[in-house]
Amino acid sequence: MDHHHPRLIDDCLISIFTFLDEEDLIRASGVCKQWHEASETPWLWRRMCLQRWSFCNLAVLGSEHANQSWKRYFLRRRHLEMKMTKGRTGGYTCKTFRGHTDRVVGLVYLQGNSAQHPDLWSSSATVCSASTDGTVRAWNIQNGELLWCSPVQSPLAGLIVDERHEVVITADSTGLIKTWQAQTGQEVASFSAASPQCTLLQYSINNDWFLTVGTSQGSLCTLADSELTKKSSIMVCDTFKVNILLVSPDKKWIMAGTKDNDDLSPKVIYTESLTSPPEDEDPLCHSVPVIGCQAAVFIPTQPARLAVIHCSNHQNNKALTVFDVSIKKTKYKTEIQVQQVESFSLTLNTRTSHIFLEAKDSNCLVLAADQELWVYSLKGALLATFKEHTMPISSICVDSFRVVTASQDLSLRVLTWRSDRDHGLTLDSRYHLLGGSHTMSRGFTHVKCDYSSIVATVEGKDGKDVLKAYSFTS
Repeated sequence: MDHHHPRLIDDCLISIFTFLDEEDLIRASGVCKQWHEASETPWLWRRMCLQRWSFCNLAVLGSEHANQSWKRYFLRRRHLEMKMTKGRTGGYTCKTFRGHTDRVVGLVYLQGNSAQHPDLWSSSATVCSASTDGTVRAWNIQNGELLWCSPVQSPLAGLIVDERHEVVITADSTGLIKTWQAQTGQEVASFSAASPQCTLLQYSINNDWFLTVGTSQGSLCTLADSELTKKSSIMVCDTFKVNILLVSPDKKWIMAGTKDNDDLSPKVIYTESLTSPPEDEDPLCHSVPVIGCQAAVFIPTQPARLAVIHCSNHQNNKALTVFDVSIKKTKYKTEIQVQQVESFSLTLNTRTSHIFLEAKDSNCLVLAADQELWVYSLKGALLATFKEHTMPISSICVDSFRVVTASQDLSLRVLTWRSDRDHGLTLDSRYHLLGGSHTMSRGFTHVKCDYSSIVATVEGKDGKDVLKAYSFTS
């Protein structure tokens, strides 16, 4: 070793250390002072973080010393993921929230720990629930505190949230749409859609806020800004309830349909023609060439790629078809094009009433029906299948780290994503979380997740639903 060129020696060590995993790197740091200094190089730990997670939230590093922050971030996040993967007693806390006096119809995170940009030093999260008891309630899931409760109104039927603008949106059984300030629960505005059941979709375009409402009469009504000003209305399902309503990742397209009629086709609508409708012209709309839509999802990594589960022509089976949506402009007209990309059959029970479809950002689809869960590629390859519940699945939550299924058997099943060198992306089944006793409860009805917690609603036999919150800490 050339003691006249210590920098060269350090550079060589750092280069060699790039071949080590985190455990070996920690062991190497105890060999001697020089190895310790080389193994603490921030670049090594930053490289390891980005290799494992692709993106890390630099804001959470705070005022930590530069030669410690990346290492601490890596070790803390890995430790948290190990807890979430193993689900052992002591690795998480479970709290029960009581207060609603009727059925819970919606559950959302008001403030969560983003899976894309997790904050490992602050795990505070709040959730909001809506009930047929006519109230909206906000809860701190770490300390079990009720933060606010809205005044009682007609039974609520729907709930969504716009986290960016901290706005909660509800629809009640009379079709009254209301917005609430998420931090205080103060009512902001209201609009009557005159529909006993509404499906809600909120989105923003160039910082302009919009809400599209699907009604039980088959129409879409689009509202704008905090005053809920009506912008447009269009009929899409002809007297059947709009209960499928999605917006594409680029916000250029809205897909609307109904699960209640096997002869109707879903529609795709050019969003701009709803939010800024031209005078004396109908909104730009086109039918998706399938019938009997049961579930649909836009692919997160594509601007306008749509996957639809629908009735098949073969013995009443179900099929999954993927479409690309685009717009074609000529000198005289503008029209929508819906082009089929892939289509494959599904082995689903035709009597299945609830089908859940979600898409992961790596272009694979998660499908749940009855007691089963499937993972498909967009080309129809079956990547994984699970049948671990003893009763039907009632809700699923999919993010970049895991999949959680809620079931009427009163359990939550937790599965984590794994990238296999030979077989690509797949899921590993990990553990289950229990929601209580069947003597008091009927099963889980909704489930939501952020990076470090899982929240689900449990249907009570006495008619009073409760919330269960499972929080993992680093």
